[in-house]
Amino acid sequence: KSFSNLHINKRRIDEVKRFLSVTLAIANAHTVEFYTHDVWKRFIAVTPQEVLAAVSSGSDHEGEPEHKEKEHSKTTFGFCIHSNRLVDIHVLLVAAKAQSLPGLGVCVSRDELLQSLRGNKLEPDEFMNSKKSHEVQCMSKAVACLAQHCGVKQVIDVGSGKGYLSSFLSLQYGLQVFGIDSSSTNTHGAQERNRKLKKFSRAYQKRSKAARTQAEAQSSPQTETVERKRGPNRIRDALAGSGSQQDAGASVDAPAAETHSALDPESGEHFLSALSADVIQPPSPRVPPSQLSAEERERRKRENLEKKARSRGEGADGVFSPLTSYVTSETELRDLITELEEAVMVGLHTCGDLAASTLRMFVAKPELSAVCGVGCCYHLLSEEFNPDGQEEPLQTACGFPLSQYLRDQSCFCGRNARMSACLVSAMTQRNMESLFYRAVLHVILRDHYSSYKSEKRVGNVYSKANSFVDYVRRALRRLELDDSKLCDSDIQSYHDTYEARMDEMHAFNMLKVTLAPCIEGLILLDRLCYLKEQEGVSFSALVQLFDPLLSPRCYAVVGLKSHSTKLKS
Repeated sequence: KSFSNLHINKRRIDEVKRFLSVTLAIANAHTVEFYTHDVWKRFIAVTPQEVLAAVSSGSDHEGEPEHKEKEHSKTTFGFCIHSNRLVDIHVLLVAAKAQSLPGLGVCVSRDELLQSLRGNKLEPDEFMNSKKSHEVQCMSKAVACLAQHCGVKQVIDVGSGKGYLSSFLSLQYGLQVFGIDSSSTNTHGAQERNRKLKKFSRAYQKRSKAARTQAEAQSSPQTETVERKRGPNRIRDALAGSGSQQDAGASVDAPAAETHSALDPESGEHFLSALSADVIQPPSPRVPPSQLSAEERERRKRENLEKKARSRGEGADGVFSPLTSYVTSETELRDLITELEEAVMVGLHTCGDLAASTLRMFVAKPELSAVCGVGCCYHLLSEEFNPDGQEEPLQTACGFPLSQYLRDQSCFCGRNARMSACLVSAMTQRNMESLFYRAVLHVILRDHYSSYKSEKRVGNVYSKANSFVDYVRRALRRLELDDSKLCDSDIQSYHDTYEARMDEMHAFNMLKVTLAPCIEGLILLDRLCYLKEQEGVSFSALVQLFDPLLSPRCYAVVGLKSHSTKLKS
């Protein structure tokens, strides 16, 4: 069965690779060079209006059967086999839909995963609904079931950020959670936030218990209702002003895990209601140890030891104790967590290579019984096989490809394609105008300046400019070029000339959005294949944990080890 699953996974990878071998050039086309390289004519033989109409209407029919048979020998996925240009947008849309993860039928739902882990019928009221903090709710349920299935009490949250998932797993499910993040500046805010949440949870439990007792005695639920209404506001107060607004690294060194939830369901709902989307910030850049000064490394080590000591001194009160560390596949977890036993490793939207590192650690470390990771920021992945040699890997173990199957084929995506994999919808008018300005600027640089291929970047000039002319002059000064050689009318003439071709750029972006799920699918299938290649991994799957409309990066890579390979006590 294991061999069969691996074989099926490889077949799906081959299908996606074949599709991308024809279409990946579109995803790798650089928007900056859209007009200087005449990208539209180079790749597309239909009009922008045809593309926009087909994509926006969701039209993915392939035409009449006779048409399909007639064109079959002349096109591949809608591209002419002679010119390599797109001639049938409808065929492309059908193929892209078929080569996405839902179309391939390789994913299982969260409900199916939980049912398999529990081995019994799941009741509808066991699932958390979709509202605020959708990701924390869904992932914590899955992680808690993995821990229960493996019979472990510890969880390692890699790239824990502000510590929301860590805090909820510890408070709601009674798990001992170690959150590890690379930002030492932000761990202090996470620690303070969790301290206030812990304080709230105790006070709330005490009040709720008293309220229930009084309600039962008086046959009136009014007191408890008042407390329920006060809950969310008290948690928001706890979160407000609790430290840095940046993403915080966090480690939860919880007390001995309990067999029951540390919070009742209502307090859990109140806890999650405070984690609104507007307080979740993008992850801060990870700083490799090699770039840290000796003083900073020593300070981090001393700080972590002091926090561990405080945690032991607090005993049962020690719920949250941040750890700061840059984690790679070579990281020795026992050097960071001396009290580590068997654990589940998790990562909620781990950036770039960190997602691949968590899977490598899971395979290599006997103390890790299961893994559940949702990756993001595919453009930050390092690639092992680059035909141009332009991207130098940051470390020996690259983020793509991960599986031996794709490594044997020297599989390569390209940074622009990986950037495209992060696209979820068409850009706003303002974003499109920004890209249009930059592409036309590139034409001006080509026509009037010899350094248009310079490595210097324009930066965020668009947000400060009040017109195209102002944008160009600001950009030229940023690039340290003489803007006096062009008059305003000359600059404006470029805008007016290319404005009629803005639809080309809009339609091309829509094609990139169409291909995005297929590129993401290849990256995730590679990670799944890697787990299936490992003898010690007894179960592995791609699981759609989140609602893609609420959280576009919705797929988790889940793995369980064979009982024979688990660390013996």
